[in-house]
Amino acid sequence: MNSDNYRDTILGLPNPGLGLGLRSKHFNYILEHNPPVDWFEVISENFMDSGGRPRNVLKKIAERYPIVMHGVSLSIGSTDPVNKEYLEKLKRLAGEINPLWISDHLCWTGVNSLNTHDLLPVALNEESLAHICRRVNEVQDFMGRPIVFENPSTYLTFRQSTINEWDFLRYMTEETGCGLLLDVNNVYVSGFNNDFDPAFYINQLPHDRIVQMHIAGHQHCGEYIIDTHDRKVVPDVWQLYNLAWKLTGGVATLLEWDSNIPDFEEYHTELLKARQYMQHLPGKPEPDIDSVYKDAVVSNPVDFLINDIQWAS
Repeated sequence: MNSDNYRDTILGLPNPGLGLGLRSKHFNYILEHNPPVDWFEVISENFMDSGGRPRNVLKKIAERYPIVMHGVSLSIGSTDPVNKEYLEKLKRLAGEINPLWISDHLCWTGVNSLNTHDLLPVALNEESLAHICRRVNEVQDFMGRPIVFENPSTYLTFRQSTINEWDFLRYMTEETGCGLLLDVNNVYVSGFNNDFDPAFYINQLPHDRIVQMHIAGHQHCGEYIIDTHDRKVVPDVWQLYNLAWKLTGGVATLLEWDSNIPDFEEYHTELLKARQYMQHLPGKPEPDIDSVYKDAVVSNPVDFLINDIQWAS
């Protein structure tokens, strides 16, 4: 397939509705209650190498619900050769559960065959764009399908970057036919940390290439924000979601919650708030950030990096 074929496939993908990230804490609840969730997203690496109960549970859930596979180790920005062993496992899992699509991140996760298990930012310039587009084409040809790429959360801007991230993502879609996963919370986090307008960012994206959106909570640390996925979505992110929903015409939406995970009912209730923001903005007062976060503790996986959080006065 060529980029035009991949582009056509992306444009034809369905909107399955409102979904949740599948977490092992909720396995039993889902199997016993068949909750009215439209679809689930799984972390690909959690199941690629696992057998036994996790893989069996996934197969059962995939028989009942549409599934999307979301990866964290494709490392599309790395200088290492594309990991064919990884792709073989990814393709094998996709063959078993038949996902609607497969996604990963615009990032690199390791070098010299070492995996940092973190989503590391790439310098955005002509050289990295050509490098990443070649790798995207290689991955898509191996998988026989287009891949959907997510904008990462970032905490700095490289001096070597000469292309805005929104333009970089657009160029990627034009060159490779890949799709985009718009993480609305990541845009908000990166905008705060790198001093750009998140609404402007969302307006500049190629909206017809956006297949899916993520929403999530974050940790506000005063002078910077950390993308923690460990609490409810803040009003400012919901407002950006409203903008993105209008610009895309409405696409699949997923709530991520990866630490301090609540019971399923609370998790699902937070997702369903998205319905309020699809067509209009509910009138709500702005929260007092100091009161919301003054007693907050940064959760894993980043709390070991931050010993003393100083709150803005």
